[in-house]
Amino acid sequence: MATLHLTQHRVDTLKPKKAILDVRDTELKGFGIRIMPSGARRYFIHSQHEGRRLWKTFDDAGAVTVTQARQRARAMLAAYRNGDSANPEIDKNALFETVAEDVLVHHKRLWKPGTLAVNRCYLHRQILPFFAGRMISAITRQDVEAWFRSLHATPAAANRSLPILSVIMQKAETWGHRPENSNPCVGLRRYRETRRERFLLPAEYRSLAAALARHQATHPLHAAAVQLLILTGCRKSEIITLRWTDYREGRLFLRDSKTGPRTVWLAQAARDVLDNLPRKNRWVFSATQPKPHHLDEFWRRVRSEAGLNDVRLHDLRHSYASVALQNGETILTIGKLLGHRMASTTLRYSHFSDRAIREAVDVVAPVLSEGLS
Repeated sequence: MATLHLTQHRVDTLKPKKAILDVRDTELKGFGIRIMPSGARRYFIHSQHEGRRLWKTFDDAGAVTVTQARQRARAMLAAYRNGDSANPEIDKNALFETVAEDVLVHHKRLWKPGTLAVNRCYLHRQILPFFAGRMISAITRQDVEAWFRSLHATPAAANRSLPILSVIMQKAETWGHRPENSNPCVGLRRYRETRRERFLLPAEYRSLAAALARHQATHPLHAAAVQLLILTGCRKSEIITLRWTDYREGRLFLRDSKTGPRTVWLAQAARDVLDNLPRKNRWVFSATQPKPHHLDEFWRRVRSEAGLNDVRLHDLRHSYASVALQNGETILTIGKLLGHRMASTTLRYSHFSDRAIREAVDVVAPVLSEGLS
């Protein structure tokens, strides 16, 4: 947070940044100006007194002078420190959608672009239709429970929207739009989801390979992208954003995967797919195709021809893991192959090792029984 002696000239010439910019005044402690990435400017007061915290925005910087705002801030801060109950500690004029947008802008530097896009989608589809137009300070636990019940038909979307709403409410507390420790999302139980797991069988792999071969000539880039998803277990975003500089020494050096930079070791079949592609620019799959939605459309066509209408692109990643596990690879190794940060993420595939466990029992039991006889 920057600190300046706020003069009218400085207020007028402060430039918006990519993130929210707060500038504190050196003349009056607890007074400052907040500049949004959109260019909107509002003065604020910020103070702590006897364990209570105050953060309140007030007055548009385009409507009042900095001198007028400082005078009003001085009066509000004095009233607050004197325990004046009439002091508006919470900004009750903040609409939910305004605060929500500010929160997403604030998190732009904290979330990956893909995460930000997904969270914005949940905000607009699942959250705003219920809460838009309401004061964020007036939203209660009962309101949040009613909203969550309204999404019972789509439990997965409800469960993914709840943390986003919680982040918005938590940030509203930090910014003074709600009292401290008033987050109405805390402790709300999520819906139980039935985990959907679909893994390809050997015959289905053959059907898929035949369907891809029929499209090789007309859609070479799309076919190659799907082939790499099958052969590497990579995420779709990791494949379609590949640059040629990421491919060297028989490996993919992913600079920014979902879990951070990682190295993907390639089998000969995967290297052959890449080596047979033209190098037109820095992007393996060019800047125009296959785009995510184009690849999805292509996949729907191919899976239909292969008789695999219930298989998603992401299921190719699951299938890669299941094949590795069935062929003796450990959970730790598979987690490294898939780029999982936590072993618990990989454990979903552990039921595929049941056969190996049964075989281990047959091996261990005679040894143990011999020792007991």
